[in-house]
Amino acid sequence: MALQDRAKATREAIIAGAASVFEAHGYASASLTEVAEHAKVTKGALYFHFKSKEELAKAVIYAQHKMSVDQSTAILQEKHSALTAMRLLCRSFGQQLLDESVVRAGIRLTFEASSFGHAVQQPYLDWISTMESLVRAAQREGTVRSSVEPAALARYIVASFTGVQMLAEVRTERRDLMEEIERMWGFLLAGITD
Repeated sequence: MALQDRAKATREAIIAGAASVFEAHGYASASLTEVAEHAKVTKGALYFHFKSKEELAKAVIYAQHKMSVDQSTAILQEKHSALTAMRLLCRSFGQQLLDESVVRAGIRLTFEASSFGHAVQQPYLDWISTMESLVRAAQREGTVRSSVEPAALARYIVASFTGVQMLAEVRTERRDLMEEIERMWGFLLAGITD
């Protein structure tokens, strides 16, 4: 059992080290040597867990998605109103972008995924599906107008958040991200509530 725990810790250290390198340099400029240095592991240990840079990049994207899903699940279990849950999900993801290197790296890699031939639509499809379910629930609760098309609004929320976080990164290195998320929701609420 101790061997499995050590292997798991090594794998997690490699993913954290890779996240730092991918976040700073992007996929194309990242080197596995630098990842090993950041992770404080030998290249042999790195190659034991990940056979290629592509495989490692996919692992970082997966780790980012898992972190976001875990946090979303916790929020949804708190039994907020559907509209509050939608806002909290966006705020939570925004806070993860500020706090977690793995999340920032996963997002950067998502935008660079064509560099290594990885399909990255599933995390977005999952998020859209969750938002669509919440829009429908908000309509049943009477907080979102019944004339709003749930699937379209769900796509719009995800697209809006994606654009807001990207623009906040470019403009202010995300220093104003949380304020921009609140501003986004202000505009959204004006269009979907009575």
